[in-house]
Amino acid sequence: MNLMEKINNVLNMGREILQNNNIDISEARLLLAFVLHIDTSELITRDECTSNEVGKFLVVLEKRVNGYPYAYIVGYKEFMKLKFKVDKNVLIPRSETELLVENVLKIIQSNKYEKILDLCTGSGCIAISLKKNANCINVTASDISNDALNIATHNSEVLNANVSFIQSNLFENISDVFDIIVSNPPYIPTKDIEQLQIEIQKEPIIALDGGIDGLDIYRIIAHKAKEHLKDNGYLCLEIGYNQGESLKQILTNEGYKNIQIIKDLSNNDRNVICRK
Repeated sequence: MNLMEKINNVLNMGREILQNNNIDISEARLLLAFVLHIDTSELITRDECTSNEVGKFLVVLEKRVNGYPYAYIVGYKEFMKLKFKVDKNVLIPRSETELLVENVLKIIQSNKYEKILDLCTGSGCIAISLKKNANCINVTASDISNDALNIATHNSEVLNANVSFIQSNLFENISDVFDIIVSNPPYIPTKDIEQLQIEIQKEPIIALDGGIDGLDIYRIIAHKAKEHLKDNGYLCLEIGYNQGESLKQILTNEGYKNIQIIKDLSNNDRNVICRK
């Protein structure tokens, strides 16, 4: 027999479990709505759920308590007001990456640039957001991971964004030249990864590990991007909170000009933008 449980009791149980594990209790409503396949607003009008549904809720809560990211559990993350499918094969889009997209959009609009490359695209959130907000541009996106590209391709189809995808280890399979190259590459120093929050450690290591000082991928991009940028083209990168000056030196040594370090709302280094 499938017994019924009061929604409020189930929610309170979920909140207590999350609170005891230092997780935002607001996730209880979101996760229960996910289990019940309803919108959170419908929880108000629903009085009960079955013991079977409670069991599924407990399974989801256990995954969350064990560090499994919320976005992986529900299978999506919102970014630039768009809904992106995510799973264990892609980095979860962060709100701070929206700053990079916004800065690239400003460059596109002020210079009427059309040809864009997004390296290390992951879920495709940067490439697709650029296309959706500046439909006239031609966007190519690449990633080393075929699993990531499958997710990105799915997102482009669902969001009706015409983006071309290429499997490539950085510029390995890229032959074209572009007005803008944009990337949010792995930039966490290897030694720091084991110190990250457990849920971040659940994300793909290939999308996190930037080598000994976190700058390995930037060195390759800075050196190789010159072959794939038009004269005066832009290189736009997301960076770690304290990497601006180090990357500025790398880019200076490679001959880039007009190098800007852009800080986020928390006054941390977040973007570096320069020109060939």
